[in-house]
Amino acid sequence: MFTDKLIERIIEMKNHCIVGIDPHYNIIPDYLKSQYLKDEEEDAENLAELLYTFSKEIIDHIYDIVPAVKPQIAFFERYGSSGLRAFERVCSYAKRKGLFIIADVKRGDIGSTCEAYSHYYLGEGSSSLACDAITVNPYLGRDSIDPFIEKCINGDKGIFILVKTSNKSSVDIQDLTCDGKRIYEHAAEMVVSLGEGHEGARGYNPIGAVVGGTFREEGEKLRSVMKTNYFLVPGYGAQGGSASDLPGYFNEDGLGSIINSSRGIIGAYLLDKYRRAYNEKSYGKAARKAALDMRDEINSHLEKNDKVAW
Repeated sequence: MFTDKLIERIIEMKNHCIVGIDPHYNIIPDYLKSQYLKDEEEDAENLAELLYTFSKEIIDHIYDIVPAVKPQIAFFERYGSSGLRAFERVCSYAKRKGLFIIADVKRGDIGSTCEAYSHYYLGEGSSSLACDAITVNPYLGRDSIDPFIEKCINGDKGIFILVKTSNKSSVDIQDLTCDGKRIYEHAAEMVVSLGEGHEGARGYNPIGAVVGGTFREEGEKLRSVMKTNYFLVPGYGAQGGSASDLPGYFNEDGLGSIINSSRGIIGAYLLDKYRRAYNEKSYGKAARKAALDMRDEINSHLEKNDKVAW
């Protein structure tokens, strides 16, 4: 089962943190841009190669210290078919380096459309990307999720369903009240029901939830009712989430959440904290240092709260 394997890697590395591969143009070092984009021409093929080269360097510096990466497809899609090929190459390379791939694609549709999505991202064979897990939008209801569930139960894959996202305006929809409960609470109940009966050796099922690290009270409430669902927690670092907010996202076994950081890792060389020791040509080393610092900070807070998994 996907979740059992992920937990094994987490414990092996003593690290609950994952790295978001979000190659925003402004984060990519200028020296790489000048190398691939001659005369400021934004040729799609060169841009795609730039995305791959940048991402590959990050992966080379973090693959042995984090259990998974979360490539965000939007930063590749914006460059069309060339960008999508770069996305596939990044996923394939990370896979070869032994990382779990959680594709941040937020897919959700019905019928044959959803089936097609599930085949591409979670299927097997030459026509599939064969990621380990993806993010899924539940807004169209249960039948927009069922084809992904089949891949989880029978194909050793995982999904993380959007429940309470980290962006400030998530309250516009997710915090509305219906039948005496918040919308995100209804979404949580659906996630729980989808995973029931499919728990693995560690007591967790492959149907996870995206729960933002910027809403501590809501995160802790969801943890109390979603004991067997793994959380993918965005919002740490650049969005304002801190390590001190996170122990309540974990169960008493010290498991239950993976914490994502994107800009704070891949763009660490730009941060004041690391700027003296690293420059744009050592951005990979800066990313590794930032990933290790994040690991140690989160582990320290978990230890203080007696939530240690190893």
